[in-house]
Amino acid sequence: MAHPLAFPAIHASHSGIWLRDNQGETRRLGRGEAVALAADTPVILLNAPLIGQRIGYADISGLDLLELFAFVHPARFMVPTPAGLARALSLSPPLEGRGSRGGGVPQAQRQDDNPHPNPSPEGEGLISDPDVPAFLHAAAETLLATLESPDWPEREGAWDVAHALHRQRWAWSGEVIRRLPKPERAEKWLFSRLSEWEEEAPRPAPGAVTLDEEMVIDQLDALTGQGAEKREGQVAYAKSAARVFSPRERRDAPNMLLAEAGTGIGKTLGYLAPASLWAAEADGAVWVSTYTKALQRQLRQETQRIYPDAKVLKHKVVVRKGRENYLCLLNLEDALQGGFSGRPAIFAQLVARWAAYTRDGDMIGGDMPGWLPTLFRRKGTTALTDRRGECIYAGCAHYRKCFIEKASRASSQADIVIANHALVMVNAVRGREEQSHASRIIFDEGHHLFDAADSMFSAALTGQEAIEIRRWVIGPEGNSRGRRRGLAARLADVASYDAEGGAAIEAARMAASLLPGEGWLQRLIEGVPQGEIEALFAAIRALVYARDESGSQDAGYGLETECAELSGELLEAAAKAASAIDRLLKPLITLGKRLEALLVDGPDWMDGPARARIEGALGSLGWRTDSLTAWLSMLSALGGPADSDFIDWLAVDRFEGREYDIGLHRRWIDPTRPLAKTVLEPAHGVMVTSATLKSGDDWPQAIARTGAAHLPGETMQFSAKSPFDYGRQAEILIVTDIKRGDISALANGYARLVEASQGGALGLFTAIRRLRAVHGRIADRLAEHGLPLYAQHVDPIDTGTLVDIFRDDPRATLLGTDALRDGVDVPGHSLRLVVMEGVPWPKPSIVHKARKLSNGGSAYDDQIIKARLAQAFGRLIRSKQDHGHFVVLSAAFPSRLLSAFPEGTTVRRVTLAEAVLAVQSQKYESSHQPQQDQRIS
Repeated sequence: MAHPLAFPAIHASHSGIWLRDNQGETRRLGRGEAVALAADTPVILLNAPLIGQRIGYADISGLDLLELFAFVHPARFMVPTPAGLARALSLSPPLEGRGSRGGGVPQAQRQDDNPHPNPSPEGEGLISDPDVPAFLHAAAETLLATLESPDWPEREGAWDVAHALHRQRWAWSGEVIRRLPKPERAEKWLFSRLSEWEEEAPRPAPGAVTLDEEMVIDQLDALTGQGAEKREGQVAYAKSAARVFSPRERRDAPNMLLAEAGTGIGKTLGYLAPASLWAAEADGAVWVSTYTKALQRQLRQETQRIYPDAKVLKHKVVVRKGRENYLCLLNLEDALQGGFSGRPAIFAQLVARWAAYTRDGDMIGGDMPGWLPTLFRRKGTTALTDRRGECIYAGCAHYRKCFIEKASRASSQADIVIANHALVMVNAVRGREEQSHASRIIFDEGHHLFDAADSMFSAALTGQEAIEIRRWVIGPEGNSRGRRRGLAARLADVASYDAEGGAAIEAARMAASLLPGEGWLQRLIEGVPQGEIEALFAAIRALVYARDESGSQDAGYGLETECAELSGELLEAAAKAASAIDRLLKPLITLGKRLEALLVDGPDWMDGPARARIEGALGSLGWRTDSLTAWLSMLSALGGPADSDFIDWLAVDRFEGREYDIGLHRRWIDPTRPLAKTVLEPAHGVMVTSATLKSGDDWPQAIARTGAAHLPGETMQFSAKSPFDYGRQAEILIVTDIKRGDISALANGYARLVEASQGGALGLFTAIRRLRAVHGRIADRLAEHGLPLYAQHVDPIDTGTLVDIFRDDPRATLLGTDALRDGVDVPGHSLRLVVMEGVPWPKPSIVHKARKLSNGGSAYDDQIIKARLAQAFGRLIRSKQDHGHFVVLSAAFPSRLLSAFPEGTTVRRVTLAEAVLAVQSQKYESSHQPQQDQRIS
């Protein structure tokens, strides 16, 4: 039964604003009229935060089709644009010259493991902005009609969630309930529909196996497929990777291989071939670690070649991430039962819809649409995951259905575990049982291993860290709803059974109450700190501001100062703070000993779930005591001689002029030392691979930045150049006539280059401020040419979704910072131009200054810059069919940095006008270039 929608539809881009009214007429609006209309009338739109930004009305709320799509098709991928929505619903997109057509029916549900298909032929057309509102009406009708379809695969649970959303005054609830037939039988509660994990026997140690080269080649042939082009570099790479899996000869000396494989070698299948073969032959697990979520998705797709049967794949391959990535069912239950209100409560209900259909419960980079949390508030995701280590393990009513526990147990039985660098390191440091099976590790995106180790093995005594420990010990304060999560609540049975343990819990609670609590930062700004730790932060803040010589106090950047020649006031505050921390550390150590004793000689009431809960509490306790011990070490070093192994400094962290943290920081001069000790030495085989592992230099840098330098014996090395013809496919243009610091000239340069390429451009910046300034100057200008512009730190869209949008539209341009330089894989016509604002010099921080001093001075800077340039250039050519230009807007680009680029690539120093002509002509052959051409050799 048809129910015509009686709501207008609105669309806004940088080109303008259009409205389709109830009579089907479309007209253009001014911003003032659009704001007035959106404030008074429910309107159909696509991506309310983005539309609100475009019309200048941030609080716009209406009938967002993204919310409706998340309700109708939970856990299904969709690019959040008119073209993306059209593809997801099998509708014709509103392209120029066609007008919008509302035909088509929703496609059957796909559990698509490749959520980034190449743009369809229709995607090559230009979206007609005036036709978008009519298309939004058609899309809304299609989505709502799905609710009445007997073939709708996501029907289960929809009735209850729709009525819960109606009670929360969700804008779509009336239309949804009108079309949603009442189920014949009462629907099961979400938590009763989820499957339970099953306990399995521990996996035995893998067998000692040496892989036969011919078998490895046969496996590689099977994975690449019949008729596939045989790549000599890939074959040699696979043979080299196989050596990692041989039995090691001596303790603490893994078979370690550093392998640089240029783009196009096919390194993923190159190492998966021997890895899967060894896993099958030795009955062991191989952990493949990445730095970006995009590569994790790609790896899962590639493993379908090894295990084409979906059921076998699910058992053999597991994607693992940190706990903070997964939905916590207990947090969700709290949210659904009143813990959230207003818009966050609507978000919780849509998450509940997703939870019933998700593959693995991964909220960050999994099958939850990245755009869904941004429609509400980012804190909603934080509140629904376990980001504070407050898990009560077996004490949770949902423990047997926990997504985190499912992933952990599945990884202990899998052949291939796809993880990330941080998780591999965390598991090694904390001695998790599952990590004992990770005797063979492949670190892909190995050029990031140093940075991952730098973050993992750092320490920070800051307000944010202190308040987290306070919450962990005491529990949430000022919140009567929901469960208590402090130590006393989690270990109530231990406290009642063991007097010494109970006393330790109470002593820890009293000591933790003196740590910074809610409002600590405002008290510091007002000059009224409470307690010894806040007094320390007040002293740090005062000294940092007093010694700042950066000239950036008014610019809003973070401030820092070295731990040298410290004032007597700060040293006195540090001594008192250390005493306060010690009062907390001692009872926690005592509690840890009591918990260990209970596990050894358990009482009668300690069943399996109670043991698991105590083991979980003990693991969290160890993490906290390690942090407190590090804090004491840092405080004791103040005023004394500097430790040659560490860099200590004081900082006030700020963003856009607003302070958000204050404290004392510590980093290793060489973080690969603890990496080698805790992660590499216990392993039997380790492979570190990347397309830019050496970044144009010889092996010493790669050896130093991967931890190989700290291992006994020789490290194996392999290098294969890219098969691409860079001299034909790419050209590097260094623009010489844009003055450094001239934002107007910089913006003009970006605009002219994007216009010349007709989109398909990735713009890279080293500073958010300059990115925003350029975006503000060129957005409307590009819109006049039908060229959409998106930007990190400007558009209210998460980075992953921005890349999805960019990949999907060959006329789009995307501006961004470091995350886009390192994590974008956009093969084909959608990326044909990369523009960098200048040389990516390292930020002159205290950490960088210390490492530069210890690692060869300016040569260390060059290594970092070359690595960044190599990664940025690597975004451009991803296949033999790709062509493009790499443009650096810097007159002072040093020639010594050119070795960062592949051999054979043509480099020209040109004016902006010449660069624009080169991009327009799309000529890549070097034979006709002027004399100033420079070939990289």
